[in-house]
Amino acid sequence: MHEKSIELLNKAIADELSAVHQYMYFHFYCDDQGYDLLAGLFRRTAIEEMLHIERLAERILFLKGEVEMVASHEVQKIHAVGEMLALARKMEEGSTKDYNLWANECSANADSASKKVFEDLVLDEERHFAQYDTEVENIEKFGERYLALQSIERSKNLGAGMPAE
Repeated sequence: MHEKSIELLNKAIADELSAVHQYMYFHFYCDDQGYDLLAGLFRRTAIEEMLHIERLAERILFLKGEVEMVASHEVQKIHAVGEMLALARKMEEGSTKDYNLWANECSANADSASKKVFEDLVLDEERHFAQYDTEVENIEKFGERYLALQSIERSKNLGAGMPAE
């Protein structure tokens, strides 16, 4: 009865899994370079994407479907911060578009609860996009100094005996 909704929910899980993997990869590299603000942003977003997976899986199980835990994409091995942010924005923009379409498709198939799940996810994905967009604007506005300041801040904190965040 809800086969189409289950299919769409699983497609979303695949995309969210890919996002978790990609954002954690970016987190590791930003953290390694001392970019604490960006590392924290990627880490927090990955955790939110994990919560999305949980929400999607709960809906699939309610519909008596099988949860497929297969990522839709391989991790892109990007180390340049500007390229990381560009990909993150692209991913969030794509998810927003897909989830809007899929919400409408669920509605057309008389599944308003799955529609609401997708609508709620759209709000989160739009917020993620805005966060990454702000970081791109900061780099455009301040250039490499923006990244250097994050690294210097970590060094100051470590020198003062405070843990790196």
